[in-house]
Amino acid sequence: MSTEFSIDLNFRVGGAAGQGVQSIGGILSKTFARGGYHIFTHQDYESRIRGGHSFFHLRLSDKPVYTAPNEVNVLIALDDRTIEIHQDVMVPNSVIICDRQLREVDPEVERIHDIFDVPLMNLAVEAGNKLYVNTVAMGAALGLIEFDFDILTGLITDEFKKKGQTIIDENVKAARSGYEFTQKNYKGTCCYTIKPRTAPKKMVLTSNEAVGLGALFAGCKFVSAYPMTPSTSIWVTMKALAHDDFVFVQTEDELASINMALGAAYGGVRTMTTTSGGGFALMNEGFSLAGATETPIVVALVSRPGPATGLPTRTEQSDLEYVLHAGHGEFPRVIFAPSCQEEAFRLTVKAFNIAEKYHVPVVILQDQHLADSYRSVDPADFSIDEIKIDRGPMAIDEQLKASMDFKTHLVTESGVSPRAFPGTKGIIVATAGDEHDEYGHIIEDAETRNEQLEKRMRKLDALMKEIQEPLIYGPETADISLIGWGSTYGSIREAVDILIEEGIITNMMHATEVFPVHKAVGDFVAKAKRSFVVENNYTGQYANIIRAYTGKLPSGRINKYDGRPFAPENIVEEIKRRMVV
Repeated sequence: MSTEFSIDLNFRVGGAAGQGVQSIGGILSKTFARGGYHIFTHQDYESRIRGGHSFFHLRLSDKPVYTAPNEVNVLIALDDRTIEIHQDVMVPNSVIICDRQLREVDPEVERIHDIFDVPLMNLAVEAGNKLYVNTVAMGAALGLIEFDFDILTGLITDEFKKKGQTIIDENVKAARSGYEFTQKNYKGTCCYTIKPRTAPKKMVLTSNEAVGLGALFAGCKFVSAYPMTPSTSIWVTMKALAHDDFVFVQTEDELASINMALGAAYGGVRTMTTTSGGGFALMNEGFSLAGATETPIVVALVSRPGPATGLPTRTEQSDLEYVLHAGHGEFPRVIFAPSCQEEAFRLTVKAFNIAEKYHVPVVILQDQHLADSYRSVDPADFSIDEIKIDRGPMAIDEQLKASMDFKTHLVTESGVSPRAFPGTKGIIVATAGDEHDEYGHIIEDAETRNEQLEKRMRKLDALMKEIQEPLIYGPETADISLIGWGSTYGSIREAVDILIEEGIITNMMHATEVFPVHKAVGDFVAKAKRSFVVENNYTGQYANIIRAYTGKLPSGRINKYDGRPFAPENIVEEIKRRMVV
């Protein structure tokens, strides 16, 4: 990996669903962040409550990190399959923590790798409960690098305070037993020593949690949603943090979700609904209704692989073109695709402002990888002081004088009509899903149809000016140019650094405000010597959009569609292969 980092350590915890894999990873992540380090995590889990194989990858660094490489320094194996599955990504001087009493270790594996036998089960039982195996393993991992145990004690206390002091004490005892056993008995080749350092306090959160925070800070007061992996944690976060003036409705299905959200938005409340691809399929008619009635609504869509149920706990960027063309008929929409937690927060706030300023639906499009990945962030990047609320043009008193004179869909040069809410004294606010005139009354004539459709589509001209230029990273001119959007940011950025270190001059362009397409996208492709669009889908959907909306054709595409995210190594290897060919 890149030599930019003086500390760059990768832990991986593996086991069956139900063994506490996520618990170990989550608490260790917060422990390192509290100890002054940057972290990034990747969760890989199957669609089942128990059994199968899950793992949690935790990257620890002295510099900000945005992705996880496909390499491991410390592997915590809670079952047999973990060693079998992950041994090939172990780097030199790595170590595998396991309990030989619980599983046999292949002699060939032991010949190649440093196996550290920790009596996880015995120590857990001594601490009070065999279920504390994962807590013992967590302590053993910290003992391996001699990290400050007191920080872990604080995290355990925070995590289990609702379960009582006995549970806290037993977990601390279990973790300490693993920590002390490692310090006394480990004699292997792993020689990492990491001490806490003085650094500003950090928050550790997922991109879904960042979207939830952004929505609350943007003034969202109503969310309706049907639970669907991997989007559910957005509204769970909002419910946990919202004040009494916030309303959440768990609906019977996604049709109800979007229609309830539309009703609330029409009534003047900032609203959102959350879903994944299969749920959004049911929302299409309501999404089109938002376009026809010019009702501002935000949809947080977290993609997973399809078609149909697909791989419900895996990741993929395969809904981009679907979202771009969703809903029958033609109407403007905006698509944002965050690249990291800070972007998820910022773009969610912007999504609500854009929706109300232009009376259009806005989709915040993520995927499972980014949505479920924890990262340490600076709290200053999530400050409410920087947020500005823009509700768009509101009707003034002169426009509200007589009930029959208010025009909900007044034809304007910008395409945006002054807004009023039902219940406003002295006026009638009307609209219709059928084509309508300025008053919202149903029409059939061709002239009014053209007038209203052209009015709505004129918004695209102004929306183009709202879209931020894509990020350019690396040297201004390069032999290889990589292009991405959304969650691939971290892996592409690190791939650029690695390729440059190896003598291949590379740069990147990355879009988060994906549609409308900014002019700079086409300009970048036109200037590039050889450009490759990197996407987690089969058909190269963003590459298709670039060609359709800019007329520029990237040199090639690098696609991954196995339900797993890109690691930087995947991109580096593919670029080298293409250069040989």
